[in-house]
Amino acid sequence: MTWKNLKHGTALAVLTAAAIAGLGTKAAEASQLSGDARASIPKDVQQIIVVDYKSMQNSQAAMQLKDRVLPPELKRLETALKTSGLKVDQDCETLAFAAFRAGTGSRIIGVAQGQFQNQAIMANFAKQKTKPVMVRHTEVWPMGSAGMSVAFLNQTTMVFGDREAVKEALDARDGLEPNFLQNSEMMNNMASVDSRPVWSLLDQKGTQTMMKSVLGDASQLADFNTVQSRMRSARYTMDFSNGVKFNMTVEMSDSTTAALAATVMKGVVMMKKSGGSPLEKSALDETRVESNSGTLTVDYSSSESQFAGLLTSPLFQQVVK
Repeated sequence: MTWKNLKHGTALAVLTAAAIAGLGTKAAEASQLSGDARASIPKDVQQIIVVDYKSMQNSQAAMQLKDRVLPPELKRLETALKTSGLKVDQDCETLAFAAFRAGTGSRIIGVAQGQFQNQAIMANFAKQKTKPVMVRHTEVWPMGSAGMSVAFLNQTTMVFGDREAVKEALDARDGLEPNFLQNSEMMNNMASVDSRPVWSLLDQKGTQTMMKSVLGDASQLADFNTVQSRMRSARYTMDFSNGVKFNMTVEMSDSTTAALAATVMKGVVMMKKSGGSPLEKSALDETRVESNSGTLTVDYSSSESQFAGLLTSPLFQQVVK
């Protein structure tokens, strides 16, 4: 699955990349967005992914794995930051990517939080004879030849992406367009996940597309059409404080549909186990699928070494392709 699927509402590959990026992290630090960061994200979010970037830097293997599976579009954003003279690896603490609807398509905006050396950054821009474009009272700086731009909201928060995405982020921050703070459903869901080092939220369409991809051939069953139409939203978390823990919650319209979705998912797990390698079977044995009060939950846990071994398995490659 590639990042282009996000334009249709999903980016499981990016979530996986974020999860891998935290592999090896010992401290379960939270990845929370400040009020300024939230206000700079337009309201109609398809998916948002937030990572404790500082902890991610602690594992060389984790960074190598991230580079291996990170979708090209996000790699381009991250590379643009690093090559623009910003000391992202040193100064960034939290990194977020949000895909949001814009007209008939979608855009991606990045948000970085940390203790940035703004004076040194501006001096570097001046040395390169880089000139900003003003959007009302905010300077938008081009970042090299990649077509990316960056704007500093304050000493600790910047937004980056293509120029139009940055402009729309500033429109949201300045109250000219609705912003993420006004997305009550995602704000409510965020409250239950943003204490984790890696978390992600998807809207209804993203949830439906993501689940269809995860279920594979099982999504062709007649029951899935009923289930899919009643999916509302999804959220994920990853925790690395004691091994690797993954939790996914999918909100359904009612308890009956959630129970049916759990039955379909359990059937997929059994099918995968029947043809899987010993490592894959072990991973699926550690996967728990349940339904309760209109929600479908999927939980997985393993040691770091077991999870690292799973990354080269056909099952993992099928999930992230």
